[in-house]
Amino acid sequence: MTRRTHKPISLKELAALLNLSQSTVSRIINGNAAAHRIAEETQERVLQAAAEHGYFANSVARSLRQQRTYTIGVIVPEISEGYSTAVLSGIEDELLKDGFFYFVVSHRHRADLLKTFPRLMLSRSVEGIISVDTHIEDDLPVPQVAVSGHARRPGVINIELDHAQAAHMALSHLLELGHTNIAFIKGQEFSSDTHQRWQAIEQEARKLGITINPYLIGQMSGPDPGPVPGMEVTRTLLATGHPFTAVFAFNDVSAIGAILALREKGLRVPEDVSVVGFDDVLIASTTNPPLTTIHQPLRAMGQAAATTLLTVLRDEMPQPYPAAITVYPRLVVRSSTSSAPNVSHLNNSVARR
Repeated sequence: MTRRTHKPISLKELAALLNLSQSTVSRIINGNAAAHRIAEETQERVLQAAAEHGYFANSVARSLRQQRTYTIGVIVPEISEGYSTAVLSGIEDELLKDGFFYFVVSHRHRADLLKTFPRLMLSRSVEGIISVDTHIEDDLPVPQVAVSGHARRPGVINIELDHAQAAHMALSHLLELGHTNIAFIKGQEFSSDTHQRWQAIEQEARKLGITINPYLIGQMSGPDPGPVPGMEVTRTLLATGHPFTAVFAFNDVSAIGAILALREKGLRVPEDVSVVGFDDVLIASTTNPPLTTIHQPLRAMGQAAATTLLTVLRDEMPQPYPAAITVYPRLVVRSSTSSAPNVSHLNNSVARR
């Protein structure tokens, strides 16, 4: 068993002992070796020597010396499979490269938590805040980046999808397949994207000559992040008696809910009704049938949020800061869409069931 020295050595001494630069040793000790492509053999050698000589990275001392905490707060609606986790993965990618610690809170759409969490983060000396699909009302004394926040306030930089392009892609795809009777599932009122996405859909529908039937517009309610809200809206749309051959859903999870509700009614997807989702989360490619959807680059949006915030913290972003940084979607065609059936045939099919 190796015997430790009584007095731990410094970073400078450890680097000299190993004949490595202090920056290389520091990156390995602080868990940033992979980001800088440091060989595994070198990592093992440094970590073994650090253990033998009692060296540890004193992050508290570093923070006091530099008067910084290297901590970021991240606020999300909920931590569930899909949208939030994909964005968080991108945020994590970039923060870890720069040796930043971060912590995540989920407000679950509770007004009290939306008010409290930013203050709690500030009390823990975060250097900045990233909010995901969350609108923060209060002005904050630290830099803030919002993913799909759509807030136009000084000091807030938004990472936003081009919703007009997304709506054009989805509606053009359905129109090319012969769909003119399209049902729509809108997002919940609390979602930051709901208004912008619906506004884009209405505008693009007018440009393409698609008439939106007001009876074929349903809006999800409740905080459930699963497919149930989409199922409930689709049941309501079916109950109106107004025929439709396609559904354009607010997100992939609600699209899956729509498929389940259509099957309850004995309708086939896509033979009787085509379904288009939004986001392209992991499960979209594994549903039955695999889901045609608008790919939103969620991980890249998280990466952009983190790199933007770090650039601001390094004082490397010219002022005034941009109100928004736009990212772009793409259409992913899978098996949940096909040519539109005859509407009268669909009416008869539903009536028989």
